[in-house]
Amino acid sequence: MSPGTRAAVLSGRVLPKLVRVADLDPDLLLSDFRDDAPGLRHRLAEAEVLFTSWGCPSLDADALERMPRLRAVVHAAGSVKHHVTAACWERGLLVSSAAAANAVPVAEYTLAAILFANKRVLESAHAYRSARGPMDLLSRYPAVGNYRRTVGLIGASLIGRRVLELLRPFDLRVLVHDPYADPAEIATLGGEACALDQLLGSSDVVSLHAPELPATRHLLDAARLALMPDGATLINTARGSLVDTAALTEELVRGRLHAVLDHTEPELLPAGSPLFDLPNVLLTPHVAGSLGGELDRLAATAVAELERYAHGLAFRHPVDPTRLAYSA
Repeated sequence: MSPGTRAAVLSGRVLPKLVRVADLDPDLLLSDFRDDAPGLRHRLAEAEVLFTSWGCPSLDADALERMPRLRAVVHAAGSVKHHVTAACWERGLLVSSAAAANAVPVAEYTLAAILFANKRVLESAHAYRSARGPMDLLSRYPAVGNYRRTVGLIGASLIGRRVLELLRPFDLRVLVHDPYADPAEIATLGGEACALDQLLGSSDVVSLHAPELPATRHLLDAARLALMPDGATLINTARGSLVDTAALTEELVRGRLHAVLDHTEPELLPAGSPLFDLPNVLLTPHVAGSLGGELDRLAATAVAELERYAHGLAFRHPVDPTRLAYSA
């Protein structure tokens, strides 16, 4: 992992647990498998498990040649696509990810965004700031609230399913689009499986939880955004590439739609982007995922997986290589 990641993820609360579980040098940090520092080649040759996180270099065939005893990769973060290569699966490595732990804060952010969107919290806050006096709320916001509104989730991913769970106590109808999900399972979780265009045309709030794949690039283009009802809200905590930014910007500048965007394309918008100043847009700088104390959950999940491995138990959160083609 990168030095910055180590400082954030392996806090003083987690590192002692890791040292108790595994035979490791807590001072050893590797961010380049080609590093020929004295003694490093020997350490790699003896490694049975890699404990990884953000900033891990690619585990390609050349890197794996240096680690003949490697049997598993335990990732204290979400997606493993950035470092786990086909060579790892060909070797038969066991891989675990803390994606389920990272799904928790993203789902919490999404829940808050959905409830605030239907309540028009952002819009009313801007209006109150301008008025600085009494407001006729009943006439100004006759249709706000979360009672019997429709929420559309695009993607029954780990995060999407967690959002479904969090929405269960509320009087909401939840539509779900995922071409790979079992409609019966979606129903068990409290959602209704449906086609994408139907979801877009029926939802007061649409939340993206699909992976970044060639097939999902600009999944929401101008034509699909036009299907969303006037006043609907788009929430994106997935990837910016899933949305045509120019088309969305046009809709938002017109004021027809609202948006809560934790991801955009490009990831860092130009300083002159109108999205920074629109009253119907909430922009956040990629804060939905694990940050601060939430990183302890990621690390603790990974340490627990390492402990299971040490006791000869199967991972609780294994990565299935057959699902990587359509997952994050």
